[in-house]
Amino acid sequence: MEKKINPNALNQEIYQDADPVELPENAFRELAEDEPYRPLMHPAREYSEVTPYSVIMGVVLAIIFSAAAAYLGLKVGQVFEAAIPIAIIAVGFSSALKKENPLGQNVIIQSIGACSGVIVAGAIFTLPALYILKAKYGDAITISFLEIFLSSLFGGVLGILFFIPFRKYFVKDMHGKYPFPEATATTQVLASGQSAKNGGQAKTLIVASLIGGVYDYIVATFGWWAETVSTTVTGWGATLAEKTKLVFSCNTGAALLGLGYIVGLKYAFVIFAGSVFVWWVIVPLLGTYGTTELMEMAPADIFSNYARMIGIGGIAMSGIIGIIKSWPIITQAVGLAGREFKGGASSSRTVRWQTDLSMKHVVFFLALALAAVLLFFWVGVIHTFWQAVIAWVVVLVIAFLFTTVAANAIAIVGSNPVSGMTLMTLIVSSAIFVAIGLKGASGIVVAMVVGGVVCTALSMAGGFVTDLKVGYWLGSTPRKQESWKFLGTLVSAATVGGVILLLNDVYGFTGDNALVAPQANAMAKVIEPLMMGGDTPWILYMTGAILALLLNWLKVPALAFCLGMFIPLPLNTPMLVGGAISWFVGSRSKDKAVNDARRDRGTLISSGLIAGGALFGVFAALTRFVGFEYQNPVPEIWTQILGVIIYAMLIVYLAWDSMRARKN
Repeated sequence: MEKKINPNALNQEIYQDADPVELPENAFRELAEDEPYRPLMHPAREYSEVTPYSVIMGVVLAIIFSAAAAYLGLKVGQVFEAAIPIAIIAVGFSSALKKENPLGQNVIIQSIGACSGVIVAGAIFTLPALYILKAKYGDAITISFLEIFLSSLFGGVLGILFFIPFRKYFVKDMHGKYPFPEATATTQVLASGQSAKNGGQAKTLIVASLIGGVYDYIVATFGWWAETVSTTVTGWGATLAEKTKLVFSCNTGAALLGLGYIVGLKYAFVIFAGSVFVWWVIVPLLGTYGTTELMEMAPADIFSNYARMIGIGGIAMSGIIGIIKSWPIITQAVGLAGREFKGGASSSRTVRWQTDLSMKHVVFFLALALAAVLLFFWVGVIHTFWQAVIAWVVVLVIAFLFTTVAANAIAIVGSNPVSGMTLMTLIVSSAIFVAIGLKGASGIVVAMVVGGVVCTALSMAGGFVTDLKVGYWLGSTPRKQESWKFLGTLVSAATVGGVILLLNDVYGFTGDNALVAPQANAMAKVIEPLMMGGDTPWILYMTGAILALLLNWLKVPALAFCLGMFIPLPLNTPMLVGGAISWFVGSRSKDKAVNDARRDRGTLISSGLIAGGALFGVFAALTRFVGFEYQNPVPEIWTQILGVIIYAMLIVYLAWDSMRARKN
């Protein structure tokens, strides 16, 4: 239960100061007992937040980034996170327009605009699978703009409403206990607009952003050095991979290095351990002692088609474990909603900075949204009421319970395992649907639409925790963020629906020169045997589930470990490198204050690397979109060697510049 603050007592010393221009020292660490946190915007004052400027800017950016993210995600399978580029644009525009005290408006711009990335992820991971299967089964599978739009819209709305009761727990009660890497980077960008007055932190952030952005743009666009270094490029490495399926690889991107720094060594090591377990134990075992088909596969194919399924089972079981552990929080949130709805909540006033939407409003709009979802399933998709009710219950239960899992994953590693949780949702829901007679082509449509709603809800819950944590650090009003998030969801859902239809008409998702849509292809591969009859890797899912139970028993963070099993090794290795740098710069001095100052400077630099990588990633996507292609004539072995050298230089820069910090 939130502690109520007497507004008449807000003249304490902590609230008497003028607004600071830098984040306080305790922004990224756990608070001592009764230690207050003072955000940049005064908790008890009113600020310009929701204005015509901030709303229009947020909507325009949501439309632009929804279209860009949908294209890139369907083209290469990577949905760039829109929050950081949008934050950079917001700060840039407010500076150019000479806005006075624009921080509150910039938070709203970022919150509305960031709907683009989460809605896109929910839609493109699932719904293009219907086009992929339609090419095989013809007119038996149908899909329309309305189905895409409504599944994305309802999923986003449910994600918002389900998460609001958990806001205080994740962003306030768990302050400093989770690294929140993406929220940290976004907050540093938005705060730089304030600290520009003294130049120090803003300059550091800008320099790091330019280094990270130019670095990642050159790699993505020109390939002058290898984006991923791998042992397979050498003769001995290729032989080792062929004979034993053993591979080592590392992505050399600046953004991932910064992400690993903010995550820290503890979680980075657990994630890397999960990845090593899959790539250096499971994949070699399957490739060496498996069937002839497995022995002939490349390690990456064994991972994608088999070993990764163990990670999916582990994520699902970790989610269940997380739900059980979070049950007191879940029941408390539900109880609070019930008491407020009945009028039994305390009427004492809370400070603006901690004011959420009224639980009466949340419950009312949730009831409306759930009624609309049921009507959508019944009239628009299934046409049989009792089957529509069962599909509705599946969405309600899974989306609500896995909300906390998605938020936990984002809070820990900044990466939402939404595709893994959605795959598990498809498996569970498909088994239920087949049992009630929904199978074949019609069952595929039902399962994918249901999966789209759940996927978008979980994606939104994971993204929304980032927005609200940013707001907590900076001092914006949660109620305003929560209210205007619905508008961003609406425009993003409409945009992504139109973009998917357009891209299907122009490129298609099957055949030559088609968009690869890797996640949607994975969903199609899972759903087809379930609905049409075929083999489902239940043993692999169960293996992952049992492993998660053992990890939990051994007090190992099961979700982080299983995320490592699900995410490819090249993306996990730089997490460990960044985490190791964080440990190194924060432990060299005998003076704790010096260590803290160095670690904080490293966090700022890492935020810049992430921000620059994200923003220039958009530029790289636009470069490819206009048709620019560059073939590097240098042999691959030399691009790999140069990749190692340049990456080592980037590591040295991050460590050296972090160590330059001095205690205040």
